[in-house]
Amino acid sequence: MSTAQQKVALVVGAQGVIGRNLVEHLDALGDWEVIGLSRRGGEATSRVRHLSVDLLDRDDCAKKLGELTEVTHIFYAAYQDRPTWAELVPPNLAMLVNVVDAIEPVAPGLTHVSLMQGYKVYGAHLGPFKTPARESDPHHMPPEFNVDQQAFLERRQQGASWTWTALRPSVVCGFALGNPMNLAMVIAVYGAICKELGLPMRFPGKPGAYDRLLEMTDAGLLAKATVWAATDPRCANQAFNINNGDLFRWNEMWPKIARFFDLDVADPLPMSLEVVMADKEPLWREMTQKHGLEPHSYAEVSSWRFGDAVFAWDYDVIADGSKARRFGFHEFVDTEQMFLDILADLRERRIIP
Repeated sequence: MSTAQQKVALVVGAQGVIGRNLVEHLDALGDWEVIGLSRRGGEATSRVRHLSVDLLDRDDCAKKLGELTEVTHIFYAAYQDRPTWAELVPPNLAMLVNVVDAIEPVAPGLTHVSLMQGYKVYGAHLGPFKTPARESDPHHMPPEFNVDQQAFLERRQQGASWTWTALRPSVVCGFALGNPMNLAMVIAVYGAICKELGLPMRFPGKPGAYDRLLEMTDAGLLAKATVWAATDPRCANQAFNINNGDLFRWNEMWPKIARFFDLDVADPLPMSLEVVMADKEPLWREMTQKHGLEPHSYAEVSSWRFGDAVFAWDYDVIADGSKARRFGFHEFVDTEQMFLDILADLRERRIIP
């Protein structure tokens, strides 16, 4: 039976690259009980249990979440993809509303709701934007579901006993399968296929993207920052940019990644990965058998559309991460080492050869 002192985390979107790493971090801390929500469910441990729930189904949420009276912290990291920016708003707002509507009335110990956002708040996906972006920057012309989600929490929190935080990472890199936004997996599978075909590893992005300034957010670092912001009273009702703390350009990073695969780098060649990798499923099946890889489907390891989006950034994509440091979070990650560690982890897990 939960006591008032126990912290019980409800991680919404527990199988994505952000949620999975957050669940692992909370589990490792040892003083949290964790409930993971996802459509797929997951493997339980002594402190972690998983629930399969359709977040878009209000009745399913009410039924399955209405019994979670012990929840003290909601960590919201769910996302549903849609073809257009406008179409993203209704489902992504509805899922958050459904979770809060189900939990808030039944969980008297609810103290915090953590919202995962991103640089879309600043219009990073639309084109060249003011950099470094800061949490105080004005919003851009809607539609933007990240902004609508935060506005909902701000309204809902008025007069409530819980607080909220919004975390704004750059591109998040870490281990997850079947995720539509997984840059590390894009690079890993692209490099492995280049190797298999005996090709140099060409940067496939837009002209100009090779030379722009970028930053990344390690999923483990983001997990630490998320828990810090949710439990430090100074962070109540604040938004924070969370990034690794260093900057890079692909023209320097790409050859280092290619060396991991023992590949040369040829001149960049703009191409849509979604198009050129569409016919590679039979090759992936052959590679899986030939190299004794774990039997993950091509769809599970493919995030080509997301790769195309990131590699199309022919403008700087950076945000000021100093607010989090001023509020007390001082962790950082070396981005080059992050990429190499993730690739090595994928190789060790037999996801890539």
